[in-house]
Amino acid sequence: MSILKRGFTEEKLSGEEIGLLNEQLKVSRGAIVKMTTLAGCGHPGGSLSSLEMYTLLWQGAKVDPKDPQKPDRDLIIVSHGHTSPGVYAALAGAGFIDLREATVTFRQAGGSFPGHIEQCVPGVEWDTGNLGQGLSAACGFAMANRLKGIESKVFCLMGDGEQQKGQIAEARRTAVKYALPLVALIDYNELQICGDIHEVMYQPLRAEWEADGWEVKEVDGHDLQALYQTIREAYLGDKPVMIMAHTVMGHGISFMENQAKYHGSALKLDQCREALKELGLPDDLDELAAERKAKAPRKPERPPKPKLDLLPGEPRLYTESTDCRSAWGTALADIAALNKERQGATPMAALDCDLKGSVKVADFEKVWPENFFQIGIQEHNAAVITGAMSAKGVQTFWADFGAFGVDETYNQHRMSLMNGAFPKIACTHCGLDVGEDGRTHQCVDYLGLYRNLLGFEVIVPADPNQTDRAVRYLAVNDKPTLLVMGRSKVGIVTKEDGTPYYGTDYKFVYGKADKLRACKDPKAAILVSGTPSVNAVLAADELAKKGIGTLLFAVASPIQIDLEALKEAASTGLIVTVEDHLTMSGLGFSVAEKLVELQKCCRLIKLGVTSYGGSATPKELYAEYKIDAKGIIQTVESAL
Repeated sequence: MSILKRGFTEEKLSGEEIGLLNEQLKVSRGAIVKMTTLAGCGHPGGSLSSLEMYTLLWQGAKVDPKDPQKPDRDLIIVSHGHTSPGVYAALAGAGFIDLREATVTFRQAGGSFPGHIEQCVPGVEWDTGNLGQGLSAACGFAMANRLKGIESKVFCLMGDGEQQKGQIAEARRTAVKYALPLVALIDYNELQICGDIHEVMYQPLRAEWEADGWEVKEVDGHDLQALYQTIREAYLGDKPVMIMAHTVMGHGISFMENQAKYHGSALKLDQCREALKELGLPDDLDELAAERKAKAPRKPERPPKPKLDLLPGEPRLYTESTDCRSAWGTALADIAALNKERQGATPMAALDCDLKGSVKVADFEKVWPENFFQIGIQEHNAAVITGAMSAKGVQTFWADFGAFGVDETYNQHRMSLMNGAFPKIACTHCGLDVGEDGRTHQCVDYLGLYRNLLGFEVIVPADPNQTDRAVRYLAVNDKPTLLVMGRSKVGIVTKEDGTPYYGTDYKFVYGKADKLRACKDPKAAILVSGTPSVNAVLAADELAKKGIGTLLFAVASPIQIDLEALKEAASTGLIVTVEDHLTMSGLGFSVAEKLVELQKCCRLIKLGVTSYGGSATPKELYAEYKIDAKGIIQTVESAL
């Protein structure tokens, strides 16, 4: 039940409200120690020190426990998600969940109250656990609300230890640049797992936030009246505010206070009984333990994904060589122009990290400047913002080089995926095609990484025409997607009559391989992905002139192999895979895996990257790794 009026409308708390809040806090403290003791694990210390903040926010913010997904609600993100017992206790006190259920089934297999907060709990907006990402998610939420015309505050609660994360500084600067309606609260209990935060890693915390342009307020985090008034001032203000709440680890239970070990250690049963006695609460641990053992937990349910309404527009037709990244940027701008003024269309957004000319999002900026966000060289922050914006119903695209958008931000994309978000990541400058920039910039491992992100689609188009159609496909779907492109200009993939294979009648279908060449009695099959595709076409045509017929398939979705195409390829007795990627984890790996599953026996030769490349032209590197036309021809002839 709500004790306070929503929206922090009261200037200060009444004596009655303080009394009711203190009663609720006492019950919540008991629930925190009980649920962690019953589970035998958890993080009670920080839950207790953050509890007053949690309680006041879910009691006083503009949220509705009867309608947790109300569009114009204030948004509360808890970045230090390990303090889930405190979150659950506060949510229960505000009427979002049942306290007994949370206490009994906390951290129980298959249950709805996990060890780190997730959206299966009503009132929880973002799954957290990896520290340092919450403020970026808050920025993304605030940016999405702005584009959707929603006026509300976004709160982000954090621990003091996690302030050591560099991503928080990235998010701080972004919030100030775009004047986002954010209130950050830090549980400043000055303890982390290894002890005193100042000894683990010194930080002039207030000075850092102020240097980035935030207003900083300090307050006793356990003084309800002072804390309420400080939150209210920040809530009613018009700039980003950080509240440094001075707290005590394990607050409210004397033998737990200021003890770093209780950051991540539950009380033993006898200690929990002692704590309940000190709090003046009944000891029902035996009853709750029996219930936990006997009762199956309720299965978790997550909120539905937002629905999308975008038109993909008519594809363009390229007849001359160009780079796939230009085709991507042009298609994105086309889609933006088509939907910008359309009534009811889903908002679109594009993010850049100081590379807009190279990654080709400058045209989107010209079409829809207010929905273009320059994040600067802050890739971790940009990755989470992209995911958070998409989760709140904005079709969001982030373009970057592969070495940054893939290799540098894997965990951020992992967390977006777990949050049910559907970011669209467009990475250019992938593979050996980066050329002279050398091995540090040649992203050749994107498939190996993304095959571990369950549910992420990866599209590696063959030429500018397929790129155009792939962009129109990903613009209207709600799946997290990585679009992979090289840097160089590539030729147009053609049919045998010389016309573009990916013409205006072609529609991209994820998971379908495209048969570029066929013959009556093929001696081998070539499966190619991405930038080397035109090389494979040239090789297949030259082999045909020599009387060696081949099947040639372009595989744009190399982590979801077209099984019918693979069966046909295997029937030739020889498959050669061609890719600008590590063969150990790319297309060649996918083909080998599926051949075994299908129990198809044939010879397989994998052409691609087998060691980190040098600093040379793409043409030279392709020749070295035999993924140019000459190398493919020699490989097939030698094998036969």
